[in-house]
Amino acid sequence: MDTSQQMTVIPRDKQGTVTPVRQRRSIAEKRRIVEETLIEGASVARLARAHGINANQVFGWRRLYLAGRLGERKPAMKLLPVRVSESLPAPLPVEHSSADFAKPQPGTIHIELRQAQVRIEGNADPALVRMLLECLRA
Repeated sequence: MDTSQQMTVIPRDKQGTVTPVRQRRSIAEKRRIVEETLIEGASVARLARAHGINANQVFGWRRLYLAGRLGERKPAMKLLPVRVSESLPAPLPVEHSSADFAKPQPGTIHIELRQAQVRIEGNADPALVRMLLECLRA
């Protein structure tokens, strides 16, 4: 067990009261600390204590990081909410010949994002849909 402690010299004002010194951490350092907390089995409280930070501050940085607002972030898969609409009856299974698989079947895709809504009806070219979604993500 490590019994050593970090000591910070805190200047006193003219009346002899202690003035707290605010630590400034760089964005890169905040990101590094947050990424340590994202490792499976990591304890935010222990990591915060090891870095001399309040755990609530680390949780705040984590929220910013996961929202993409704490500088660059390693690309990760992001799940989007999905809602299934029952406005149309489910299609009945139909046996297809091998020639039928080459033709895309008509349908409807409706995507709601914060900044846009996308509704694709009928036969959609997959490459075009992908390009559209990538443009919206940027």
